[in-house]
Amino acid sequence: MPTIITHAVVAAGLTEAFPSRIVPRRLITLGAICSMAPDVDVLGSRFGIRYGDLWGHRGLTHSLVFAVAFSLFAWAAGIPSVVGSIRRLFLWLYLFVCTASHGLLDACTDGGLGVAFFSPFDTTRYFFPFRPIAVSPIGVRFFSERGISVLWSEFLWVWIPLIIFAGAVFIVRRALSREAQV
Repeated sequence: MPTIITHAVVAAGLTEAFPSRIVPRRLITLGAICSMAPDVDVLGSRFGIRYGDLWGHRGLTHSLVFAVAFSLFAWAAGIPSVVGSIRRLFLWLYLFVCTASHGLLDACTDGGLGVAFFSPFDTTRYFFPFRPIAVSPIGVRFFSERGISVLWSEFLWVWIPLIIFAGAVFIVRRALSREAQV
């Protein structure tokens, strides 16, 4: 899995795709929570839940069903910040994309058992064919040479493309705004 830090950074970067009047920037924290929430399943190992089980790591909480459910829960928390039904729909979309991005990133890593995208209906675990992101060590082992290597991998394969994406959206939005003023 990518680090929890990178999952949160993805949520911040995704906000650029949504105008601030639709997804207020103060809700970036809510998006970050959504992007990190699927990893709550790592706690299951302390209760005897095995990695490959339905509730194991990268199981149900990494699925699209979980992304829909959790983003609805988060949406209810964020709704007082957004006025208008279309804006509220886009807020939910942002929170859904943040939550779903977790499994998508995990499927790009070079370790683990894959991601159960379609759980609970199909517990098959999947990886993407292109898996450039180094899998993150869990727990205290993160603060090691391996952890630094993982952060570097994430910087190259997630952070830089995300910065380019956010920059491109910003430039396009600014150009469209200038055209609208003319």
